[in-house]
Amino acid sequence: MHVEVAGSGPPLVLLHGWAMHGGVFAPLVERLRDRHTLHVVDLPGHGLSRDCGVPLALEPCVAAIAAQVPAAPWCGWSLGGLLALHAAARWPQRVPALAMLCASPRFVRAPDWHYGVSAEIFRNFAAGLRDDYRGTLELFVALEAFGSDHARDETRALRGNLFARGEPTAAVLADGLELLESTDLRQALPALQVPSLWLAGRRDRLVDPRAMRAAAALAPRAQVQVIEQAGHAPFLTHADEVSARLAGFLGTAA
Repeated sequence: MHVEVAGSGPPLVLLHGWAMHGGVFAPLVERLRDRHTLHVVDLPGHGLSRDCGVPLALEPCVAAIAAQVPAAPWCGWSLGGLLALHAAARWPQRVPALAMLCASPRFVRAPDWHYGVSAEIFRNFAAGLRDDYRGTLELFVALEAFGSDHARDETRALRGNLFARGEPTAAVLADGLELLESTDLRQALPALQVPSLWLAGRRDRLVDPRAMRAAAALAPRAQVQVIEQAGHAPFLTHADEVSARLAGFLGTAA
């Protein structure tokens, strides 16, 4: 699995979202590299980990990442948040702090979870991958940026990153959609031993800030912060604010 290391200082692990790669975090890396050593992961099947044999599933993926990075806080964006949360719950001695960036323990709506998205969204994207691979990814990028005060800039940045490190396979993208649709980590929150930051975008249409508030309310030592005018990828449109909030949290969590 490809892990890019940049910067100096206390370590921090960054995990990207579905269909992307670690390069999408470039604005965040640029702002944090003077304060932290960033371990920026390309998840299995994505970016420079395209030929990695590790399954895109919680336990094997988290174990493989943990074997390649030092003990450090993990910051997960979107799909990466599921992996970061699982790692923090599973190995708190290896992941002493957790940052959930526009991420939720459960992405899909349920009778007892009103702020998720419809499961049909993920199923439609899975069907779309079979019929129109590139068009489906373009639609997902548009959904990620929708609502942001800087939607055009965010869409442009996401599109620019999409295939910058090669194309992820349709099979691994389908695995990622299945992970997003089926995973529910809410039961891990009450026993979470590490401090956590839940950093939301007010205008996020994929992960409702209310879902992040509800999740944080289940975890001890959790705090919620919301970036106004931001959508699903605030590190692209509000990089200064995201980096400042992350640095502030990590400074108090140390």
